[in-house]
Amino acid sequence: MKDFGKLLRVGGSFLATGAMAGMLMTASVPMARAEDDHAKCQHRIEKAEHNLDVAVHKHGEHSPAADQRRRELNAERENCFNTYHGYWNGSDHKWHTDRDWDH
Repeated sequence: MKDFGKLLRVGGSFLATGAMAGMLMTASVPMARAEDDHAKCQHRIEKAEHNLDVAVHKHGEHSPAADQRRRELNAERENCFNTYHGYWNGSDHKWHTDRDWDH
């Protein structure tokens, strides 16, 4: 009878450990998705920054093409800021938490 009680305690701890592992794995999936979404947002901003650089080089700093690309970049930053309360700045390679890209 003693062995049966010991077996129940050991089996119960295995079940608890398995349940805990399952909860941790489930909790990490949304986190991974959020990081992936941040990466997509960062990529879209970097692409818009590149398009602005190309337009400035090709057409000039104050050209209509550069102004259009600047608006597109600001729209991407606004979208990321509204979603993640921050935006990526490719110049200094970091996320900013203040809405200061148009200053």
